[in-house]
Amino acid sequence: MSLPLATPSAAQEPPPPRPENREMAETVAPPDDGPDAPLTNGLAGPFLAARMATVLNDYRAAANYFSEAVAQDPKDRYLQDGALVALISAGDVARAITLADQMATQGGGTELSALVRRVNLAQKGDWTGLLELLDADAKDINTKDNALLDGMMRAWALLGVGNASDALATFEEMAKARDVAPMVQYHLALARAMVGDYEGAQSLLSDRQAGDHLLGLTARVQILAQLERRDEAAALLDKVQGIEVEPQLVELREKLKSGEPITFDVVQTPADGLAQLLLTFASALAANPDPEPLSLIHARLAAWLSPELGTARLTVAQLLQERQQFDLAEREFEALRRMGEMRPIAELSRIDALASADRHDEAESAALSLTAAYPELPQAWVALGDLLRQQEKFAQAVPAYDKALSLLADAPPEERWFGLYARGIALERVGQFDRAEKDLLEAIEIQPEEPSLLNYLGYSWIDRNENLDRALELIRKAVELSPDDGYILDSLAWAYFRMGRYEEAVEPMEQAIATMSSDPLVNDHLGDIYWKVGRKREAEIQWQRALSLKPGESGEVDADRIRAKLERGLDRVLAEEKAAGESEQLPQPEAEAEAGAASAD
Repeated sequence: MSLPLATPSAAQEPPPPRPENREMAETVAPPDDGPDAPLTNGLAGPFLAARMATVLNDYRAAANYFSEAVAQDPKDRYLQDGALVALISAGDVARAITLADQMATQGGGTELSALVRRVNLAQKGDWTGLLELLDADAKDINTKDNALLDGMMRAWALLGVGNASDALATFEEMAKARDVAPMVQYHLALARAMVGDYEGAQSLLSDRQAGDHLLGLTARVQILAQLERRDEAAALLDKVQGIEVEPQLVELREKLKSGEPITFDVVQTPADGLAQLLLTFASALAANPDPEPLSLIHARLAAWLSPELGTARLTVAQLLQERQQFDLAEREFEALRRMGEMRPIAELSRIDALASADRHDEAESAALSLTAAYPELPQAWVALGDLLRQQEKFAQAVPAYDKALSLLADAPPEERWFGLYARGIALERVGQFDRAEKDLLEAIEIQPEEPSLLNYLGYSWIDRNENLDRALELIRKAVELSPDDGYILDSLAWAYFRMGRYEEAVEPMEQAIATMSSDPLVNDHLGDIYWKVGRKREAEIQWQRALSLKPGESGEVDADRIRAKLERGLDRVLAEEKAAGESEQLPQPEAEAEAGAASAD
């Protein structure tokens, strides 16, 4: 069994594989606490601005624009629903509730406004009111019937009014539907455990029902502990791979083995159960290939209903992070820290979000804090190494990776390959190629189908004029595995170029430029290839384009060298470099032995 970690993103992924350039809990503040979005007159302006902000996932701006549009047309259901989505996504549930109530007083509502009003009643503990609202919504033609969500909400509300028998019967009836049985049985188990029926709860919590998520696993272990099956519960935790990233599970395992008392607290009130229900829906919606916007809505409402539910806040933060809303995500991570939940999995996601927002100093500080708090956690050291490598602090990144790999010495090989790959990149960039080559080869042995890894070593060899045939083999395989990756196509073309096979280099380089037209190095490479196949005017156009992209700012391309090629041609530049000893001669076919090839640098 393994617990899913946060999805790797910018802070974890290696740079593009080319050696020269690759590299308690209070609710979220209302959206209008930051800089105000500029307002416009009339309805059309704010409506169009709101739509654009929604497309950009700029929830705070969308909330302000939609609110202005609603003020212009206070009974338009479309505008009201858009405002609800934006307000909740931005974390302003209080204003969303006010709007939902306003819609109800106008004599109608939408499916979303009904959901908001239900959650508000649950938060107040008005379970009778919630049951009445569910009955009313079932008759309202303006709200769609969602039998699964409505039925499970009803079951938790029945528990809220003290009608446990009807609540459990409702869950049991819904569990007869095979396609949703695992989800319903999980909530039925929580409900049974909440009322003290631990035997009944345990009988429902198979691996499938409990799942590998933190809450399900915690519930199962706590229920086993109530049944005095502590050894079985401890054995369940011993099977968890990566348990060190979840201190709650580590603490729970220690309590089991030391004999300390353990209570069932995963669900203490019906509101907690309803929050988990919303979180279940959020996770299901987010798992779709094209995630629903409602996934964030459900997660936000879960966190608002049960502020102490750290998993809900983490889900909100990760969903915001996926939508590039890093400032809003950071607020959720900070809330988790204020709650005393410095969960490594949350901190790793937070570090990722800060790095993606170009807040590298804060990200590095967070990574250092995480390594200090959990010095035996290899993922923390990998995260620190990644941050240093992203900032081109390659020499500092190497010791971080060294520490991570030492901690992973006895881990399964599949847990080591990324650290080897990342350290190989850092070592290559500081000139320790022998060590880098060893790491990259070991990583390839573990992960032979990883295209960026194959490409990195292949390109490194090509760049050093070493193992050319093997390098070409690696790059060709990388292209097969990732045929639309512009960096890898560039590597293939440049490999052909360095081997003097200019005609073969044209097609992959043209494919690369089609996906990376704004990369100065790719434009420069294509210019060199065009020159070698006699397309000199086209070569000059590519070099001029490379210059227009300001290559000197990134340090990837020598702008003065491009100007020299435009003035004197590639052949003269290569001859001058050879005479000056600045470029070693590369192997070429006999017919072209008189011409050298430019270094990738």
